[in-house]
Amino acid sequence: MFPTTIPSRRVDAPGRAWVTLACLSMLQFLIAVDVTVVNVALPSIGAEFGADARQLTWVVVGYTITGGGLLMLGGRLGDMLGQRRLLLTGTTVFGLASLMAGLAPTFHLLVAARLLQGAGEALALPAAMAVIVLLFPEGHGRSRALSVWAAVASCGLVLGFILSGVITELLGWRWIFLVSVPFIVFVLIATSILVPADRPRKRITLDLPGSLLLTAAPLLFVFGIVELGEVDGIPRWAAAAVLVGSVVAAILFVAVERRAANPLVPLKYFRNRSRVMANLATALLSAALSTSFLLFTFYLQNRLGLSPLITGLTLVPLAVALVAAVTIVPQFLGRWGARFCAVAGIGFTALGMVAIAISAQLEAPAPAMVPAMVLIAAGMAFGLVGLQYAAVTGVTEEDAGTASGVQRAADQLGGSTGITIYIGVGFSAALTGADPFLISSALAVAGLIGAGVIAMRITMPIQAAA
Repeated sequence: MFPTTIPSRRVDAPGRAWVTLACLSMLQFLIAVDVTVVNVALPSIGAEFGADARQLTWVVVGYTITGGGLLMLGGRLGDMLGQRRLLLTGTTVFGLASLMAGLAPTFHLLVAARLLQGAGEALALPAAMAVIVLLFPEGHGRSRALSVWAAVASCGLVLGFILSGVITELLGWRWIFLVSVPFIVFVLIATSILVPADRPRKRITLDLPGSLLLTAAPLLFVFGIVELGEVDGIPRWAAAAVLVGSVVAAILFVAVERRAANPLVPLKYFRNRSRVMANLATALLSAALSTSFLLFTFYLQNRLGLSPLITGLTLVPLAVALVAAVTIVPQFLGRWGARFCAVAGIGFTALGMVAIAISAQLEAPAPAMVPAMVLIAAGMAFGLVGLQYAAVTGVTEEDAGTASGVQRAADQLGGSTGITIYIGVGFSAALTGADPFLISSALAVAGLIGAGVIAMRITMPIQAAA
């Protein structure tokens, strides 16, 4: 069992940890924005490159799945090579890939740039989160820091829709990538100054086969699901074969990890049952949250016919409610603990999905979606912070990056899988006559029920409950 306390890496000036958090949160914000900023801009990208809807899917999921699949490798690399070194490397890759995406002369280079952005995220984010965990000791300080971290990520996801509409309409779609480059340069400079130097690390062999299999499994799964739902895609038998390949890759990943000398996730990690439960619940919660984002945009644009700019502005209440919710989460986390916040967040999200389904059934106007937005915001704030806190409780400097990588991978892969299954099934052409918003919401609620049952089984050490 892992120890329940952690030797925090304190800095000389008391406020320097918070300055470091602010700078790293800027990176978190930019990376989170890039998850959703392309959604509203997809029609403009498709028009310029002549790409159809099936091809455009890879502009979205190529980034999230590559990032999610390599996150555990990124976390492991941070533990092996040092968090500061990997943070600088990953941020540099992400910045160069953003520049490449903004200047891409062809669609295939744009997709390649999005894959590189995911790789940069996988290297940078676990290291950034590990630095934060090591700077703030368990208790009120860490709960506040993780609340800020989760709030910035959530706001980035929401504001990505808004910024996408504004930037695409006023400047063109390329600027959704180019605008982040100077901020990334600032993060690199700030990291070099603020983050403490890495301590000497023991060099060990990387588990590259495990990393490739972990990335291949979700990529094959998404490709198979997308093609299976397309009338003019690859043959159905080929799509089914791809899905079988994703299962085989997942099985091989488990087999490789059991025999690897230095696996991506050491087997002792799974001895902490609460961490495993927290990450499973995170994946299911993120699946529903990511689905809710697309349901909002589909309803506002496709069903109500709002423009991209108006759609983005209509989502402002979601961002405002999220900021308000995260300001009170640390109080509840300190008083009632991580499990309470996690279960409450899952419950809020389930109610939000029900509200989306009801609004769609009634064909309500845009303002009727505000209650659903508020509930989704509360679910993100309470659920993700509570589960994130539980997932990194008891880490040490030797495994902080691994724990952070697993948590981020659960979040990101869960969201991508949720979109693929919930939206893919709900909006499938095969389900003619059924309301896609109702089906997608019902599937998300079913997943959230499972997340709630799992979250209820999380147990926290007494000294880490606050």
